[in-house]
Amino acid sequence: MWWDVAPAHRAEFEDWHSHEHFAERLAIPGFLRASRWGSAAGGDGFFVMYELDTIETLTSQPYVARLDDPTPWSVRMMPHHRNMVRSLCAVALTWGGGIAQTLLTVRLAPRAGEELALLDRLRDVLPKLPVLPGIVAAHLLRTQTGKPRTALTTEQKIRGDDATADWILLVAGYDSAALMELASTQFAANELAALGAEPEPIADIYDLRYARTPADS
Repeated sequence: MWWDVAPAHRAEFEDWHSHEHFAERLAIPGFLRASRWGSAAGGDGFFVMYELDTIETLTSQPYVARLDDPTPWSVRMMPHHRNMVRSLCAVALTWGGGIAQTLLTVRLAPRAGEELALLDRLRDVLPKLPVLPGIVAAHLLRTQTGKPRTALTTEQKIRGDDATADWILLVAGYDSAALMELASTQFAANELAALGAEPEPIADIYDLRYARTPADS
């Protein structure tokens, strides 16, 4: 998920998200890890990722019940999630692992008829990244548009409509300069277009703010 939070609400948002919201989500069976990342450039943007045991966790009764019964603090904070992009994803390609200091996210889409070609080209590109200085992991996520959807929940009604990403590249590292260089070279718009992607991918770099697992009590 990506969204913006205005500076006036940022301190309370991070307080709520760290001390109530993550704990609430990770108490739901199937949630393995949550991480929140803030704009490395100092902007209003956040990237949040929940890692799950199976994709069906997001249609489970405990999860849907939680979305339909937000806490008073959640009700107060949900309207401050601006420009929400929320995608239910599966991992298509992955090399490396762990949680690092900095994360590059690239939202892209394959050109019509080039899905398999783009996948094959990324299968060649991504495994070379985690061995580079400053970089430790590279992943491709694909949004699962055919999966069952729940009805509009109370949280979504408060927040408004969510946009959706298509394919998502995640590259993690301990050196933001290495990720900035990657974003401006191999993952620049013209280079991704040469691999088979649509024009105008959206690339942003985020710094880790907080990560938590169910074992962190």
